[in-house]
Amino acid sequence: MSIVSGKRHSSRTINRGPLYALTAAVLFGASTPFAKILLERMTPTLLAGLLYMGSGVGLTLCVWLRGRFKDQTIGEARLRSADLPWLGGAILCGGVIGPLLLLIGLRITPASSSSLLLNLEGVFTAMIAWFIFKENFDRRIALGMLAIIAGGALLSWSGRPQLGLPWGPLAIIAACLAWAIDNNLTRNVSIGDPLQIAALKGLVAGVVNLIIALMLGASIPGLAPIGIASLIGFLGYGVSLALFVLSLRQVGTARTGVYFSVAPFVGALLSILILRDAVTIYFFGAAALMFVGVWLHLTERHEHGHWHKAVEHDHRHSHDEHHQHHNDPALLAETHMHMHRHERLFHTHPHYPDIHHRHEH
Repeated sequence: MSIVSGKRHSSRTINRGPLYALTAAVLFGASTPFAKILLERMTPTLLAGLLYMGSGVGLTLCVWLRGRFKDQTIGEARLRSADLPWLGGAILCGGVIGPLLLLIGLRITPASSSSLLLNLEGVFTAMIAWFIFKENFDRRIALGMLAIIAGGALLSWSGRPQLGLPWGPLAIIAACLAWAIDNNLTRNVSIGDPLQIAALKGLVAGVVNLIIALMLGASIPGLAPIGIASLIGFLGYGVSLALFVLSLRQVGTARTGVYFSVAPFVGALLSILILRDAVTIYFFGAAALMFVGVWLHLTERHEHGHWHKAVEHDHRHSHDEHHQHHNDPALLAETHMHMHRHERLFHTHPHYPDIHHRHEH
């Protein structure tokens, strides 16, 4: 059955995707300068392991507590076996390769510069989403990406030629590419439970990095550094990632990546205030260009007539114009979870490339 509506719909629920991504960005950005401080006490591999173990163990506890005290009808859909290859690739790129490259780069690059270079994660994320996964974009979005790229180029220019390669910035840029691949792979499982996804990433990445660190002869620090690293990992990697997954579900990969690009500004500000990193004219120029790029994305408005394919799936939702299926009347006004079917539908309204709007343009 197909349903055609010529009316312009207005959503009854607020799209919280940008807010989720911005909150995730603040948490992750704040973790960068504190991670640099901890690098004085431990190796990059060991710190990566502790950060992710803090994330995985903390979120696993959250999942357990939620299961004991919350009604499962308003929970989240669990991961399926078909999701595991996507999630495995995401864990390898984003949970093992990415943090190792970042922490290696942090060791030989000022944290403020490192933080702003992390904006390139949004650029790489969008490029992969656009040209490999065919997520839509327009001139405004492309201009925003160009502004961010220009900011990264300005930041890397010191004003004088140097021999050799800037290994620190290159390591951070490679970390951004690894996380961009992770983001696009995670998009394919974002319909599932974000706490479960983030917890699995944290546990697997934490164990792998800790094993590598111990094999390389890393010394275990005292309880205080371990506790601090675990707390930073829980908030900056775990809670941040769960919010990132929620944003992927609601606004798509490219836009989530760009909203997340405010993370380096948070990290840069804290680095200047706490670590006393030097402030240069290049820093302000790069910050201005990156601000323009993020602003162009935040003020985007995308609207056109589009078809929704018939699909049956399971995810947390409330009843809006995309969820008009029959259900228990007691749940109609609440967010809940159950298997449901979407009939083929045509209508017009402002939208993002969320889990219900991944159509071609």
